[in-house]
Amino acid sequence: MALGNSIHRNRLLAGLSAHDRALLAPHLVPADLALRQVLESPGKAISTVYFVERGIVSVVAGDSGRDIEVGIIGREGMTGASVLLGAVSSPLATYVQIAGAAQRIRVPTLRRALQQSRSLHAALLRQVQAFMIQTAHTALVNGRFRLDARLARWLLMAHDRIDGNELPLTHEFLSVMLGVGRPVVTVTLSSLERQGLIKVGRGSITLLDRKGIKAIAGRSYGRPEAELRRLRS
Repeated sequence: MALGNSIHRNRLLAGLSAHDRALLAPHLVPADLALRQVLESPGKAISTVYFVERGIVSVVAGDSGRDIEVGIIGREGMTGASVLLGAVSSPLATYVQIAGAAQRIRVPTLRRALQQSRSLHAALLRQVQAFMIQTAHTALVNGRFRLDARLARWLLMAHDRIDGNELPLTHEFLSVMLGVGRPVVTVTLSSLERQGLIKVGRGSITLLDRKGIKAIAGRSYGRPEAELRRLRS
């Protein structure tokens, strides 16, 4: 593909040098991301890496049918962290949580490009580091913070990765993301709605007061975001 506006919708690609973008550009293929589309399955070889342009992708750990989200990827990054670290597969699942679009590239092609440019490899590894910080912070938040703060943090993270204020999400999906029962999610959302912070619709949540949501999230939100900014500077 030609280097045009579409490549810049992914911030990782947009931040590459012209030389490194040129290594990838001829091999990037536009792809729609359908809701709940599986991009990586546990233990299966990863064949394709996606640079997300719109939408949100979840990385999920599961045990006996009980899943919990460990990280999310949006227009700031890419899937396939295991590939960049030299592995063939991952024990985690990766699937689309909010439908959107991406640029995709085959893994063998990406590996050839990485062999041609140390700076490209370094740039993509910095994104892996940022994602690892996010997942580590998620573990901290899940163990140390109340559910309302965890939910507020998640809403902020999702809001960072979309245009507009409406998140097309169901209570059921949020229960997987937070690792709690659906009734608990419903009660917590209702509390945020009564405070005038969000509006809950059928299959959607609209953010009304981001500043107020940040106050609820407190210190659970912000450290991974600061690390991502530092690595991009």
